[in-house]
Amino acid sequence: MVFNFLKGQFIDVIEWTDDSRNTMVYRFERYGNSIMYGAKLTVREGQTAVFVHEGQLADVFEPGLYQLETNNMPLLTALQHWSHGFNSPFKSEIYFINTRRFPGLKWGTQNPIMLRDPEFGPLRLRAFGSYTVRVTDPSVFMREIVGTDGDFTQEKISGQIRNIVVQKVSRVLAGSGIPALDMAANTKDLSDVVGKAIEPTLSEYGLAMPELYIENISLPPEVEKVLDQRTSMGIVGDLGQYQQFSAAQALQKAAEGGGGGGDGSMGAGLGAGMGMGLGMAMAQNMGQAAGGGQAQQPPQAPGAAAPPPPPPPQQTVWHIAENGQTKGPFDPATLKQMAAQGSLTRETLVWSAGQEGWQKAGEVDALRPVFASTPPPPPPPAG
Repeated sequence: MVFNFLKGQFIDVIEWTDDSRNTMVYRFERYGNSIMYGAKLTVREGQTAVFVHEGQLADVFEPGLYQLETNNMPLLTALQHWSHGFNSPFKSEIYFINTRRFPGLKWGTQNPIMLRDPEFGPLRLRAFGSYTVRVTDPSVFMREIVGTDGDFTQEKISGQIRNIVVQKVSRVLAGSGIPALDMAANTKDLSDVVGKAIEPTLSEYGLAMPELYIENISLPPEVEKVLDQRTSMGIVGDLGQYQQFSAAQALQKAAEGGGGGGDGSMGAGLGAGMGMGLGMAMAQNMGQAAGGGQAQQPPQAPGAAAPPPPPPPQQTVWHIAENGQTKGPFDPATLKQMAAQGSLTRETLVWSAGQEGWQKAGEVDALRPVFASTPPPPPPPAG
């Protein structure tokens, strides 16, 4: 019975299963019991086991099933002199290191990144994303980060890694030279550059970052507001046509709200019809003005304000080439006076917008009225 009691004080099965999904290091609890010589150690895939004896790291076991004997533990055997025919228990700390990937960790710039944008000049940007981390060197990770922490979770180091990521992201974005509006199309390349810049620092902790994602790069709200206004102006296009269209919509809404009849429904229907008529007429005027034609005025609806008259058509003007110099522009009335005075002849070279090259004034159809009252040159004298 004494032998059975002593045997019960020894641990003969060592293993760890993790269901927390965030534990990076777990210290196997002995609760004062000794590990039996010849005990079974199970290290599963995604784990390594580290033995620490008297404060020194003794052995690192990769995934597999081990029987703790001298031939499996050369370093520990050298540190702890086995006695009694290598059949005595021992007391060493056993740490299980989780070597799987820890995905979905978030990072973000707490303060904006200052950079010189090729298009907007000095600019402030913010960025955020996610990353994945894993332990690649258990010995270094235990020595540099964990120490004697028996329940080390990824939250305890995510803050430090986040600071490293933000620092590298800030440097890469500020020195990339990529315009802010084009960074969204280059997040993959920027992520790769940041990942390579972080690798040397993490290797000093026994860690690696298999994945790093820049999910968003945003401008300050005030800059986004101005950019939206600039985009809206590009969509509107011709401001004059947009104003006419807005006026047509305003008149239609005003007519829909009016009526004035005794029967409310009849007045509302009449107002809606008036509004639709006015809106269609204004839209037709706008389309005719855009096509170069003269808009026809619709009949004035009862109780509605008369639409503004269309702008007068622009008059064609002409330039004159004389003695190697260009004069003008001149309207047709001025050209007619010049023709009457003799300073403009049918041989004078003229040009107007839309005309291909200089032409003689007498060969331009639009200038025939100018020479209507001017006789042609006299015929040569008879021989």
